[in-house]
Amino acid sequence: MVDAECAQFQTALGERLGQFKLRLAEEKTRCLAFGRFARSNAQKQGQKPGEFTFLGFTHYCGKSKTGHFKVKRRTSRKKLGASLRAFRHWARGARHKQTKAEMLARAKARVQGHLNYYAITDNARSCSRYVYHATRILRQWLNRKSQRQAYNWDEYNHVLRAIHWPRVQIRIDLSPFRRAEAC
Repeated sequence: MVDAECAQFQTALGERLGQFKLRLAEEKTRCLAFGRFARSNAQKQGQKPGEFTFLGFTHYCGKSKTGHFKVKRRTSRKKLGASLRAFRHWARGARHKQTKAEMLARAKARVQGHLNYYAITDNARSCSRYVYHATRILRQWLNRKSQRQAYNWDEYNHVLRAIHWPRVQIRIDLSPFRRAEAC
């Protein structure tokens, strides 16, 4: 019955979008069991619960601390890997063109920009993973700038504290109950 409702909705949505000369991308559109009972129903069938990726986040069924259903989000694996590859590519090229101070300032801005978008409720682990890897990549390429002035970990951490290296802090709270309490 759920599949029939999903197919009916998908057809109606396609017709509605057609009125505006738009169409659904069939390769990106699928029916997915998602909601309060999706996890338990999938486990009864011996399957994993469904999840989907949208706007760089993987959305999945989870539970709140009190055990109630909650839609959770994490950075999609594909976007996290692409972002770290882009950071590595930038650092590799920047070591020849920028001073260490310039590299640190620009790297800080890049990491801060990533956190400004991805640091949402339930995504702290992925953001921490990004900051951890970006910090290691930056140290690697800073140390390859010159053989004489390489940073050991103590010196490097001291420099990061001095420039106020970004820390993972949830910037967008998606919990509707906490937002209502704040008003």
